[in-house]
Amino acid sequence: MLAQLYIKNYALIDELDVRFDDGLTIITGETGAGKSILLGGLSLVLGKRVDFSKIKDSTKKSIIEGTFNLENYSLQPFFEAHELEYEIETIIRREVLPSGKSRAFVNDSPVTLHVLDALGRQLIDVHAQHETLSLTDNVFQFQIIDALAQTHTLLEDYKYALEDYKKNQNVLQTFEAQQLQSKKDHDYHSFLLQELKGAQVLNLDLKALEAQYEQLNNVDFIQNELQFAQQVLNNEDLGVSTHLFELKQRFNKLKNVSEVYASLFERVQSVHIELDDIYAEIEHHQNMLEANPQLLYNIEGQLNKVNDLCVKHNVQTIEELNTVYEDLEQKVAQLTNLDAQIEAIHILLNKSLKKLNNLSSSLTAKRKAVLTNLEDELHLLLSALGMPNAVFNIKLRPAPTFLGNGKDELLFLLKANKGGDFLPLDKGASGGELSRIMLAVKYILSKHQKLPTIMFDEIDTGVSGEISNKMASIMQDMSEYMQVFTITHLPQIAAKGTHHFKVFKEDRDATTVTQLKKLDNEERLQEIAQMLGGKEITETAKQHAKQLLN
Repeated sequence: MLAQLYIKNYALIDELDVRFDDGLTIITGETGAGKSILLGGLSLVLGKRVDFSKIKDSTKKSIIEGTFNLENYSLQPFFEAHELEYEIETIIRREVLPSGKSRAFVNDSPVTLHVLDALGRQLIDVHAQHETLSLTDNVFQFQIIDALAQTHTLLEDYKYALEDYKKNQNVLQTFEAQQLQSKKDHDYHSFLLQELKGAQVLNLDLKALEAQYEQLNNVDFIQNELQFAQQVLNNEDLGVSTHLFELKQRFNKLKNVSEVYASLFERVQSVHIELDDIYAEIEHHQNMLEANPQLLYNIEGQLNKVNDLCVKHNVQTIEELNTVYEDLEQKVAQLTNLDAQIEAIHILLNKSLKKLNNLSSSLTAKRKAVLTNLEDELHLLLSALGMPNAVFNIKLRPAPTFLGNGKDELLFLLKANKGGDFLPLDKGASGGELSRIMLAVKYILSKHQKLPTIMFDEIDTGVSGEISNKMASIMQDMSEYMQVFTITHLPQIAAKGTHHFKVFKEDRDATTVTQLKKLDNEERLQEIAQMLGGKEITETAKQHAKQLLN
């Protein structure tokens, strides 16, 4: 429950520090006195975003602090999940700095607005004036049914399953798009792969092949040159070998004359031996050399294939052609791999689909199980609230696809009067009737959600007289097991409170400030009498106020 609220430098509030108790707390005040300021300040503690125009003095820090008693509300798991220190008396503080930055703390630990909002939703249900229209919203209607059906865990499982199903659907769509493109490219890549494979050029020694081609292509020229070389070396009259032999003989004689010429002899002899080796090698090549037109033709064909394939694939070497071949192998194999991946995803999708169907069926069953009781409870409550002929017809029907909260469509229909038709709430109920329906719904929900605190902001709009008495009685019943606040203009409701606070404006020097005061018995009598008869309090108004208070 909300035990204390401290507000400093916010809207018309200089500084406000007020404590609250359990039971039904009434807040009254003239229009414009600042009741909405209290809600605005409280909303910051509950994680709503700051409206910087509401800061009273932008040169000073604004502080809003709420103290909550969390005993018996099982919120320890939330604190543990968000690594926060759990205290039975927990303090939530928002600070708005002059720089425009906003900070949030839970028991002095900094938190994000997301965490603060999540915690706030478990502490206080604030029903603002405009939220009566949320009754007509299908999302809120589902929240009513799911709260009564206690589907929280089931809904979480369903949402995870739906997320998994959609993720697999996205993966499948990606694979199928790749498969479609792969099928378009598959035949072409297969053709290129087989062409490379059939050419039998991927493991060739291109340099050796080119050398063999040059030799075969120049057989006649090589033979002529080798024959000439043989004649130059070994002609009987003019051959180099013949003259070198004679030279060697001459130096052989000279070496006997003097040792000075011995080295020259050895050098001439060495040259003669080298020339003999050269001649022998030339003779060997001459003997090995043979014209082979067919082999030349075959080699030329291979080289042309290599050249054509290199040009086709925009590469320069056999090694690069091998890389092209490996890449084509992967592309051709990719289609087979995609087929296997798509089959695997289909298996996962079928499992997800089966799980989703089971979970959505369980959701539907649990929701349907509470509809009749909800209709009956609403009928009884609305009868007490002056709508004896109001009948609800709440229907679930299968949705054509999986939705974010199941596979159901919800129809919340109301027949407000005898002989009328069942209509959606936005067409079948007036503003005052919607207020009464909302109170009935909140009363029913409060027994199932077990929130520490609920706050009504003028939920009595559009009603008066005996109906307001009944509304007050319902809020009194709610306050037996939870803290209830209600902001009201009706004396009948104000008189039912356990505690009564008044919001009022006060002039201080050159400024106007908003104050909140807890009324004692006499002050309360005066406030309710004024609500009944206006500023001029008559004895009749006082007597009426006493009757209401009693």
